[in-house]
Amino acid sequence: MSDDATTPKPQAPARPGTIAVIGLELRGETPAPKKQVYSWALWDWATQPFNTVILTFIFTALYLTTDVFLPPELASLDPDSAAHEAAISDLTSGLGLGSTIAAFAILLVAPVLGQRADAAGRQKLWLGIGTGALILCMLGLWFVEPLPSLFWLGVALISAGSVFGEIAAVNSNAMLIGIANPKTVGRISGLGWGFGYLGGIVALVIVVVFYAMKWFGLSADDGLPFRLIAVGCALWAIVFSIPIFLNVPEPSLGRPERQVGFFASYRLLVKDVIGLYRNTETRPTFWFLLASAVFRDGLGGVFAFGAVIASTVFRFEFLEIVIFGIAANLIAGVSTIIAGRFDDRFGPKRVILLSLGSMVVAGLAVFLLVDAGTVVFWIGGLILCAFVGPAQAASRSFLARITPAGREGEIFGLYATTGRAASWMASGAWTILIVLTSQTKFGILGIVLVLLAGFLLLLPVKAQQVR
Repeated sequence: MSDDATTPKPQAPARPGTIAVIGLELRGETPAPKKQVYSWALWDWATQPFNTVILTFIFTALYLTTDVFLPPELASLDPDSAAHEAAISDLTSGLGLGSTIAAFAILLVAPVLGQRADAAGRQKLWLGIGTGALILCMLGLWFVEPLPSLFWLGVALISAGSVFGEIAAVNSNAMLIGIANPKTVGRISGLGWGFGYLGGIVALVIVVVFYAMKWFGLSADDGLPFRLIAVGCALWAIVFSIPIFLNVPEPSLGRPERQVGFFASYRLLVKDVIGLYRNTETRPTFWFLLASAVFRDGLGGVFAFGAVIASTVFRFEFLEIVIFGIAANLIAGVSTIIAGRFDDRFGPKRVILLSLGSMVVAGLAVFLLVDAGTVVFWIGGLILCAFVGPAQAASRSFLARITPAGREGEIFGLYATTGRAASWMASGAWTILIVLTSQTKFGILGIVLVLLAGFLLLLPVKAQQVR
């Protein structure tokens, strides 16, 4: 990639529902400046600690879904008792309920906000709004002290953070088209996801040092270490998200003819979705949005509930979970960067199918062999993590290859929306199976079933030939 390359200006298609030119084709063979590529990838590095440290391995698994948020009479029970296990299950299912509500919120707003950003050429503005709101949610976790009455405040802030993070991600994904071409989109998408996982590793290592130094003398009675960790993640996001705003261009100049009122945007959205289906050239986009909605929800479920499974089912202690988290992110980061090159060579669909199939097998093994001990989760969990990143990156690459120019935010908004339209599946299956059985381990089976459904839906989707 050249450091002095000039970024071409995308041009809008002739009319909604048709393709004048694929967005990636506008750059042709011209590589993007390295400064733009790495600045774009740093946004994943900046926001990943929310997913890795707060949502997956530390804040929810080791703090929000533990005894400290139970009433004293339940917290004092034997951890192996049915009543105690049921009480913990109430917390984990409550976290799942918050995720489900967040999913519906994203369903309502993501595509319309993406569409309006396209029309105004303001993807960076909405990226800033989403990132800023996510940072405020992380800062708000400072006020979640270990009291049963504050459990739902924690769930609400984490769920809201997921909503705002998704709104920001819609626009970050749209900006990928402005810095990639058909021959590099796979590796650049993989670089972004890889940077995210590697950033998660660094953040977790900092937490390990914090723990090894005995929280630097801080009292853990009021949850202070975990609340400080949340604030640290917010500061991390502030520092490392700056480059994308300074160095990466808008993916389009806007489409004034599509600027309508907020509620009129929903009518335009429906018209556009119908146009995607009716036009034979854009129909693969429609079917991929549908198929990816399911399997991406399963992918999200692996990381959203993985550490909760480790702590509540396999009884991992603090240090075990952090070490597992570091190993998981290292494997995910490296495998994602490597898989990006296979994506460019063999096509994203093959990468996704291989990843999903491997994850179904590994997830079933974890569920069926749960009584064999922690070694099952170490092996099966790390295999799952090795394939999550490649599937995520290849999914973004797949859509970027078939997105019409000038509709980046809209299509990636639909990408977020269709994903969230199905996101009740993983969190819902997780919650329902746990409620019915009062055993958190059955949540594993719910996630596996969603991954399998996504695999089957993707099989008939037509992929663009890789040149």
